[in-house]
Amino acid sequence: MLIGLTYDLKDEYLAQGFTADEVAEFDSEETISGIEKALQELGHQTTRIGHLRNLVKLLDSGEKWDLVFNICEGMYGLGREAQVPAVLDAWNIPYTFSDPLVLALTLHKGLTKRVIRDAKIPTADFFIINDETDIPKCHLSFPVFIKPVAEGSGKGIGKNSLTHDFETFKNECIHLLQTYNQPVLAESYLPGREFTAGIIGSGSDARIAGIMEVLIHADAEETAYSRFIKENYEGRVEYQLLSGSDYEACAKVALDAWKVLGCRDAGRIDLKMDEHGVPCFIEVNPLAGLNYLHSDLPIIMYLQRKTYTELIAEILNSAVKRLRTK
Repeated sequence: MLIGLTYDLKDEYLAQGFTADEVAEFDSEETISGIEKALQELGHQTTRIGHLRNLVKLLDSGEKWDLVFNICEGMYGLGREAQVPAVLDAWNIPYTFSDPLVLALTLHKGLTKRVIRDAKIPTADFFIINDETDIPKCHLSFPVFIKPVAEGSGKGIGKNSLTHDFETFKNECIHLLQTYNQPVLAESYLPGREFTAGIIGSGSDARIAGIMEVLIHADAEETAYSRFIKENYEGRVEYQLLSGSDYEACAKVALDAWKVLGCRDAGRIDLKMDEHGVPCFIEVNPLAGLNYLHSDLPIIMYLQRKTYTELIAEILNSAVKRLRTK
């Protein structure tokens, strides 16, 4: 197949004057090269498309591909991850991963949790703060964990995310509202163990690719799985594959959430246990990071002695099977 690659290259945006925090979710040349190499090893031709504006220009000039391997995050708006899939749908060009509806919903962590809660899947109590007037309306008991409602890669999460009193809570909410110009998600703090579940497949074909526990060292600078910790995990985080009854409990929550939300091909579900040891849904990443060195989904595969090329093959096989069925 001729496979086009859509992505947002971090260095390209930095050269335009965007800050490191603004482009934290975007991909490095290392990631793009890794995906491209894996696809070529699988016998496919590849061509780099890049971001949304490049995609539109190439489509307008008559370019076509058998399939697009899409990892575009987008820059603007709460529907930014849905923009490339929406354009590809309009041109009837098939692509990997979830569709615009799923990507628009799941980027908003609060709306996602409403769907999860309605489906009776365990998740922490929460409150969405749209502006400063909502802050005193939040009646969750402390401690309360707060984060931007529509960011990934640990953006907006740090040492002040876990709040223990109203004054700290108010000040941090105001800071996040002003910094990220979007609502803030407040959640009752889950004190238990933390996990991330890799998932491959769509619908009834979806399966757990592995679940690993995230163990942040006691002497790490931050206790939350923040952007800093994720980007500097060596010496600060230990990853352990899960098994036994804890695996089964986490797998059920993760798969139930994946299917209810309609996610496709591959991604991750993050989980944390409550005070009773019940695994609860935290959030979903339907466009999971695919850096072959430090992204969680590849690490889950490596812990099972699988290669990066095998991971890309499984993603591609899921997309092809789904498209043939369609």
